[in-house]
This record gives sequence, C-alpha cells and structure tokens, in this order.
Amino acid sequence: MKRYSGAQRPPISACIVACNEADRIEDCIRSVGFCDEVVVVDSGSNDGTPQTARNAGARVIDQAWLGHVAQKEFAIRAASHDWVLCVDADERISDALRAEILTHHGNGFAGAIGYHMPRLSDYQGEWIRHGSWYPNRQLRLFDRRRGCWGGINPHDRVDLQGVARKLRGDLLHYPYRSRSEQLETIDTYTNIAALELQKRGCLFAPWRAVMNPVFRVLRSLLLKRGVLDGRRGLDLALMEARYARLKYVKLLQLRDEARAAERRSDQLILGLKPMPASADPRLGDA
Repeated sequence: MKRYSGAQRPPISACIVACNEADRIEDCIRSVGFCDEVVVVDSGSNDGTPQTARNAGARVIDQAWLGHVAQKEFAIRAASHDWVLCVDADERISDALRAEILTHHGNGFAGAIGYHMPRLSDYQGEWIRHGSWYPNRQLRLFDRRRGCWGGINPHDRVDLQGVARKLRGDLLHYPYRSRSEQLETIDTYTNIAALELQKRGCLFAPWRAVMNPVFRVLRSLLLKRGVLDGRRGLDLALMEARYARLKYVKLLQLRDEARAAERRSDQLILGLKPMPASADPRLGDA
C-alpha cells in the first residue's frame, strides 16, 4: 500500500466488511489501494474470501456477524489509523473520487472531519442517475475520533460530531449479481427491519402498509425523477414499494405471533391444553 510522509498527512485505513465476497473483494481492495492500510472484517465466509483478501494485501480479521451497525463500528475500531474510509465489498472508489480524496489528504483534511460522496449504482447493467438511488450521498471518509456508525439495522449511517464536506466523485456500487439476489436481499432486510420496529414498540397500522408503498413509488418516480431512468427506474420504484409493504406485513406477523405466544402461556398457567398455533383463527395469511 502507498504510504505518505509528513505530519500534515494523516494516514488512512480502508475498512471493509465482507461475507462470501470472493468474486468481488479483490476489485474492492484494489480500488482503495491508495490507503495506508486495508482492513477486511470477515463474518464467516466459506468461499475463500479471507484468503483472497489477504492475497490482495489486506489485513483480515474474523468476526462473527454483529449486525450492520455494530459490524462496521467494530471494523473502524480495529483499524490502525484514525482517519477511516469505509466501503462495502460491492463498492468501488472511482478514479475521480480517489483524486479528490488524495487532494484533501494532501492538505491534511483541513477544515473538515468527514466527507460524504454520491453513490452511483449499477442496476441491470446500467448506471442509475435519478430516483432514490442517486445521488444517495454516503458519509464514508471521516475521523473516527469524532464519528461512529449508527442508525437502525439494516440501515446504517455515520454519526459525525462536526463539519462534513461534499465530494463530487462517485462511489461506484454494484449491489446485485442477479434478480434473485435482489429479492433475497429485500426479504432478509425486511425481516431485520420488522424486528427493529417491534423492538422500538412500533405498532402496526394498516394505513402504513398501504400508503407507505404508494408514497415510495411517487417519490422515486416523480419527486426524484426516477422516471428518467425508464424501465429500470420504474422497476426500482416498485421494488421500493415491495420493501415498504413487506416490512409492515412482517411487523403484523410478529405482532400476531407474540399475541399467540402470550395466549399459549396463559393457557399453560391455567392448566389448559394450549391451542396449536395453526388452529388459531386470527393467524391467517397476512
């Protein structure tokens, strides 16, 4: 990795979290090769990701999955340097973004403790430049002494105590290898999102399951001009609606499961034979 001299240039650690990313991790590491260190936190890959990352020059740490927020926080605290550049295995630092970062790096990151950048995503072989997917700014370069990972799983974000500047170069994003992977990701993320809503005491409201998806489509296509991305823009808007609907449907299912468990517990306490969950008339398909 390239190393800088001079006290005015703080060293940078690139931090990547990964699991089963053997086909993408090398390109990701190569794109952050200008950093002084690359740390890959692997959560139990079985496809050779750790060795591929080591061969590419990264320091690899094995860490069981802690959740989206906690895993990324673990990664930046495991880094050797205070300035961290956080990327996912499906992201790349573009040439333009790298040049910008190096310019600010040469000035010692004067006047800022963090930088956020637009994320440009590939979808079905085309770059998406409108809708909810762009510019979709991400705060990924920051001083960990003044910032940390926060947010609510699965949607993480960086919480920064100070001024963050905007960069213009794109963070390139390749989120899905296939349509089936996209649908699997939506299913997994809505499971997590529903659990988080339940933990926070959010109550199911039928209007949310109806209006939230409609709002998502209108916002993406009209307010954020996703219609300019044509068929792909429409597809992404409908996928946003699918995500919103599933999240609340699954919250309803969790509520019904919790109520059914309470009833069975009460029946056991009263010495009654518990009713099987499948026989509960209120547990039909949501």
